Amino acid sequence: MIAGPLFHMGWYHLFYQYNPDSAVWGNITWGHAVSRDLIHWLYLPIAMHPNMWYDINGVWTGSATILPDGKIIMLYTGDTNHYVQVQNLAYPANLSDPLLLHWVKYTGNPILVPPPGIGSKDFRDPTTGWIGSDGKWRVAVGSKKGKTGLSLVYTTVDFINFELKDHYLHAVPGTGMWECVDFYPVSVNGSKGLDTSVNGPYVKHVLKASLDDKRVDSYALGTYFVENDTWVPDNPLQDVGIGLLLDYGKFYASKTFYDEVKERRILWGWVTETDIESDDLRKGWASLQV
Repeated sequence: MIAGPLFHMGWYHLFYQYNPDSAVWGNITWGHAVSRDLIHWLYLPIAMHPNMWYDINGVWTGSATILPDGKIIMLYTGDTNHYVQVQNLAYPANLSDPLLLHWVKYTGNPILVPPPGIGSKDFRDPTTGWIGSDGKWRVAVGSKKGKTGLSLVYTTVDFINFELKDHYLHAVPGTGMWECVDFYPVSVNGSKGLDTSVNGPYVKHVLKASLDDKRVDSYALGTYFVENDTWVPDNPLQDVGIGLLLDYGKFYASKTFYDEVKERRILWGWVTETDIESDDLRKGWASLQV
């Protein structure tokens, strides 16, 4: 799965869930690769290992947020020693390093644990942050209640202390667990991509969720109301989970990021192929990033 894509000092960075010991699931770390052109890639050393109590059972999917001063915030889900999904903070050890080879986990992790009413295994995959007119950042996290898929919204000013909003960003009954939620603006009139914090009268917002029950990526177009941090689809009959898919093949756990250099939004996705596990073990790798 994709984790925290970003552009930094001339390099596109792709992080991904990776098992360094096998071609099948387990010991989930963050692999790391960089590219100048998104075509030719250089594999770098592992960015993060599952080596703390709050992520010992897996360094799972997360997202990067680039602050106005250029600092990089990486939020990611960790699976704890008691198999509880929590959200953690990491940041580059040396921001002047174009390759961002070394990452530091915040000493106060986890910064978020499942709130009341949310299952310990139903709380994962924080989004890129976006900032509101009140100066507070927002981050969405995928979840569910019963069979209702939903996205929680938190506000923060420092990415350490968070406040859970009273309302969900959005929820759709019958859609099951929402993984890898993505939330970003698109221009009504223009063809260029928009920074994640952009909002206004000529902007719509895409809300995407990866449906754990169906293993598909579903999205819808709608309006984001910043005053209460809720989102409403333009067409309720094509809501998230019951409407459009990003791809109608084997395509899952996608994530976007804004490329400020070329003013475009880039979408990455995970293709799991149809090979059986024994085939993956023989060839030594599994799945594709597209």
